[in-house]
Amino acid sequence: MQKLTIHIQSASPAIEKSLSSIASPAIIKKWVKAATKHSGLLTLRFVNPAEGKKLNLAFRNKDKPTNVLTFPYELTKQSLAADIIFCLPIVQREAREQGKTTKAHLAHLIIHGCLHAQGHDHERDKEAKKMESLEIKLLKNLGFPNPYLPV
Repeated sequence: MQKLTIHIQSASPAIEKSLSSIASPAIIKKWVKAATKHSGLLTLRFVNPAEGKKLNLAFRNKDKPTNVLTFPYELTKQSLAADIIFCLPIVQREAREQGKTTKAHLAHLIIHGCLHAQGHDHERDKEAKKMESLEIKLLKNLGFPNPYLPV
């Protein structure tokens, strides 16, 4: 039986405390497993805006933090290895601005990042529609509403 190993890291005790008020490690791992059909290793790291900005500038040449960054290292038909970085304060702010619960927004972004780690993308319209419909289906199966509908 192939296995998916999931590591959850927090950049600071404050980020860890904030994350634990949103979702437990067990819940986060449940979301990851729902969205990931491969075995392998996924590391989810929750960071502050300073680290998020540094990574976004270094790897995407954008001088601001972003909600999620996915770094896929390996992808075969059976396995994957990737780091997925979440800027938790950005996720929390977006949820407030969009009128969503932070838990629902975080679940969406975790699924989004996991799909990127498996080779999905949204650069072209056709790819975006496919990825969004998969996100909607996975979130529905987990009891969350369609993240693309206005609240």
